[in-house]
Amino acid sequence: MQDQTIETQTRIYVYDLMNEAKEHGFKDEDSWELSMVTEAERTRIQRNYHPAVASKAFPEMLLPVFQSVKSRLKQSLSKEEQLMDNGTIARDDLKYIIAFNPKRIRG
Repeated sequence: MQDQTIETQTRIYVYDLMNEAKEHGFKDEDSWELSMVTEAERTRIQRNYHPAVASKAFPEMLLPVFQSVKSRLKQSLSKEEQLMDNGTIARDDLKYIIAFNPKRIRG
């Protein structure tokens, strides 16, 4: 059941990213920077970059959905991301997956 939920959340999030990319005229060289962030970091990113697509997830779902989305986007996990676990997520108070393009600063 949890695997289905992870798959469903991944599909919805990737679908939202593709729609935003199309709506905002992303070119082939444009890509999403994907992160797991706190509430404050989400707010800062959404204030500074457009588009920025955030999704809140249950703590136990955040890491598997994040990993699944990275895989779908054909992005490899950084060393830091590979070392993350549910303890890291709880300790760092990570609540959101957010995607943004660092080249698209809000004007």
